[in-house]
Amino acid sequence: MTDWAAIKADFPVLKQTANGAPLVYLDSGNTSQKPQRVIDAMSNYYETINANVHRGSYDIAVKATDAIEGARQKVAAFINAPSSIEVVFTKNATEALNLVARSWGGANLGEGDAVVISEMEHHANIVPWHMLASEKGFELRWISVKDDGHLDLSNLDELLDGAKLLSITAMSNVLGTLNPIHRLAEAAHAHGALIAVDGSQYVPHLATDVQAMGADFLIFTGHKMLGPMGIGVLWAREEILEAMPPFLGGGEMILNVTKEGFTTNEVPWKFEAGTPMVAEAVGLAAAIDYLNEIGMDEVRKHEVELTAYALRTLKERHGDKITIHGPSEPAERGGVLSFVYDQVHPHDVAQVLDQKGICVRAGHHCAKPLLRTLGVPATSRVSLYIYNDESDIDLLAETLTEASDIFSF
Repeated sequence: MTDWAAIKADFPVLKQTANGAPLVYLDSGNTSQKPQRVIDAMSNYYETINANVHRGSYDIAVKATDAIEGARQKVAAFINAPSSIEVVFTKNATEALNLVARSWGGANLGEGDAVVISEMEHHANIVPWHMLASEKGFELRWISVKDDGHLDLSNLDELLDGAKLLSITAMSNVLGTLNPIHRLAEAAHAHGALIAVDGSQYVPHLATDVQAMGADFLIFTGHKMLGPMGIGVLWAREEILEAMPPFLGGGEMILNVTKEGFTTNEVPWKFEAGTPMVAEAVGLAAAIDYLNEIGMDEVRKHEVELTAYALRTLKERHGDKITIHGPSEPAERGGVLSFVYDQVHPHDVAQVLDQKGICVRAGHHCAKPLLRTLGVPATSRVSLYIYNDESDIDLLAETLTEASDIFSF
């Protein structure tokens, strides 16, 4: 059995106090903490290698190139991609989604076309399509969300009729809902559309297989899966990447430049203009190694058990005072619990929790269309990961009572 206490001890930030109390970090949906191994891997890179990649034949330049390309191979294996050349490094998931919109969308979408997204999308999977639609004139269609937190797929065929892309989150960052990606991919393909999957909340928590998903694009970010900020991933099928025009221009993404024009590099490098994030790739590779040693099935099992405990404990302790949005069945959701508590504003809830060292997110979570559907301006959000345990939930439940006492009138 996994020693979760030993894993928690691997995270140096969790050994400190906040406001005189032990730090309890419940905001991993925002960004995850980093184990010492990731920190050390990045420090070691800067201390012993630190050279630019693909541009030098001297020893440390070769080592730097090996480091970033080795990281690419680990990412490919982690998501079961057919080839590492299908893995493009970006600075975050937002850039990766913009790359899909601007490169693939710019070349393939126009008047009379449609892109389908859902009400539960992060702004990063909404705004790029609004921006492009205003230029290209295509239609943006929306899958609605039911009261139970699941997508309403009753009119999916109608929404996909004439669409060229379905761009959808694999797991909601507000509701925790796990969407049926394989079913959605089959439906999209049956209508001649591609499917882009925002895996930012999914990939860090569940075993991911892009081939089994049936995805055409998968987007995720390093900083939510124990890796550093500053690196994201776009995976796409090789033939799609080959047909897409470059996103940014400059060095590295070219094979040749003349006064008359240029020729692009091979994939994936034609989408990686300029000096890449080598240290961040090293950190992401270390994070993948760490997660693989635990096993993603173990990660998922731990989170389902902890989510079930949290749902049960919060309801037993606070009853009708707390409304937790999203599916009620832990197996149908990730470890994200967005809630409204006793008519106390979410920012006030977060402030009271902070006084006890508990870190939660409060606000609209970059998902304003969804919160309008839920009928709330904001929620408090707890998001769990491998370094959390039942004692964190117990302290959360206990401290919420103080918020009610302070703000009740």
